[in-house]
Amino acid sequence: MDLTTRPLASAAGTSPADLRSLPTARPLVEMQGVTVTFNNRPALHGVNLAVRSGEVVTLIGPNGSGKTTLIRVLGGLIKADAGKVEKRDGLRIGYVPQRTHIRNSLPMTVARFLALGGKVNRAGVAEALAEVGADGLADASIHQLSGGEFQRVALARALMQRPDLLLLDEPAQGVDVAGQAQLYQLIDRLRRERGLGVVLSSHDLHLVMAATDRVVCLNGHVCCVGSPASVANDPAFRGLFGEAAAALAVYRHDPAHDHNHDHGSDGVCDHDHHHS
Repeated sequence: MDLTTRPLASAAGTSPADLRSLPTARPLVEMQGVTVTFNNRPALHGVNLAVRSGEVVTLIGPNGSGKTTLIRVLGGLIKADAGKVEKRDGLRIGYVPQRTHIRNSLPMTVARFLALGGKVNRAGVAEALAEVGADGLADASIHQLSGGEFQRVALARALMQRPDLLLLDEPAQGVDVAGQAQLYQLIDRLRRERGLGVVLSSHDLHLVMAATDRVVCLNGHVCCVGSPASVANDPAFRGLFGEAAAALAVYRHDPAHDHNHDHGSDGVCDHDHHHS
């Protein structure tokens, strides 16, 4: 699925630290007061969110809280009923949906899957798979991949769009615990090497708290947003997930991967949190 608007020079080569040191840098995408309604019931109400290059933003919330809807609005797959979404000119988006259905009766290799929707040569396939640690899978059947292998292949396909913004809806779904940790490490490496902005949704509070810069807690609206540590201590978070979950989600920061944010008050915050 091609979500490209207009061509834009890649952010690759610019370190995320440099990008995040500019608090006035224009967001890749920003939504203001976004409301989405399905069958006269609001899925999202009054949501504000801005995403900049080089940061990982994770959406958490109970089932039906609007995480998938928010990601699809950011990707332009759903139009907001109210509010506005502003994208940087020429923004390229890579999207990995929560579920990709491929008929079991349809024989398909990984190489063929990567080529859907565009012309890709063998070298391009090999390069994309190597970047996500899926070397040697080009001729494998897409139906015989493990959960972790499939997610890496799906990520490779999204990266072939040369995105500035990567949208991942439950990327660790169907992946075992060890594979989830490796997947989040891969996402972190990609954002550092490519300068990508990343928005992902997740149910796994423990892993996601250790693999993100900013957490957005959703329940139809934004309950709280901020650093993992601040969100884990927020009453709104504790109200949704309980005290036990808050203890599980305690963030252990790795000083070797220090990501300091000095953003403004437009929804991209330092280590603050806001209630709506």
